[in-house]
Amino acid sequence: MSWQLTAADLPDLARGATLLGTGGGGDPYIGTMLVERVLGDSSITILDPDELADDLFVIPTAQMGAPTVMIEKIPAGTEPTLALRTLEEHLGRKADATMPIECGGINSMIPLIVAAETGLPVVDADGMGRAFPELSMETFAVYGVHGSPLALAGERGERVIIDTGDDDRQMEWLARGVTIRLGGVAHIAEYAMTGADVKRTAVPRTLSMALAIGRAIREAREEHRSPFAAIASTLSTTLYSEVRELFTGKVTDVERRTTEGFAKGRATITSLDGDDDTLEIRFQNENLIAHHGDEVVAIVPDLICVVDVESGEPITTEGLRYGQRVRVLGISTPEMMRTPEALAAFGPSAFGLTEPFVPVESAPVYA
Repeated sequence: MSWQLTAADLPDLARGATLLGTGGGGDPYIGTMLVERVLGDSSITILDPDELADDLFVIPTAQMGAPTVMIEKIPAGTEPTLALRTLEEHLGRKADATMPIECGGINSMIPLIVAAETGLPVVDADGMGRAFPELSMETFAVYGVHGSPLALAGERGERVIIDTGDDDRQMEWLARGVTIRLGGVAHIAEYAMTGADVKRTAVPRTLSMALAIGRAIREAREEHRSPFAAIASTLSTTLYSEVRELFTGKVTDVERRTTEGFAKGRATITSLDGDDDTLEIRFQNENLIAHHGDEVVAIVPDLICVVDVESGEPITTEGLRYGQRVRVLGISTPEMMRTPEALAAFGPSAFGLTEPFVPVESAPVYA
């Protein structure tokens, strides 16, 4: 059933989307402010994917670039709709709706900016069910919908069309190069598809799930309950049903660099018990793998989420700082993201990791 999203929902939505973004997907505060600026007292229609007409024409919209750049280079706010209009013009067809390509503090919000400006509804689904660093890492692509042609827009009105046919990796490579030359951030419209394609290839109801998670964390804090129990309870009836507390400690080292259009690095978390027990997380925009000693306790595509040890507030990779007291959560991804085809697109080997995929519910826990 479709529903209406208002400005009052945005902080909870951003919080939940940031958790699902597993460290990436952009800054939640910036994303919230961008939508609030254009939404005002209006509302946005959110469409349930199961109710879409098969011939509905959907154009997803998003921001791309390194999260470390995004917190210093604030968007003008006009870029996402410009990218959508550019792709519509190129295709000779108007969109009936837009949709996120991933979960994240900004990238769950970008389609809402487009919706507030154009009146289009937003589909309650996306193509990653979390956040991934590359445009080719989509369930859309895994199950037969390709991203090209892609329209890219810059803050000064620059517009680029990239058409690589069925080669989504080449599309990503070219779009990343243009984004770097625009200063590290750009906005895109891609993966144009029908309603039938959405139902076949998208991870369903991730916007409503993000909203439910963010609300559950906030209400648990207000009622002096455990936000971690609230997260687990909220996810227990979804496609992300397994939640594990992997480790608790203090951030004692962060190595982070912006290179090749990504934020890459690692973080070390040391136990609060006074011993030398540590967990190391490696990331590329998003958290990819968590090691406890020689043991892998969680690995992509499952979610590795770093949250404040008391409040449960999710922390992005660009927000990690020395001294933060954190908990690390492992969350299972839907089965459609664990098939051999999906793992080839965004499993460990897609990031150059030699470790095999082990479901988080099967890995050792050292909470």
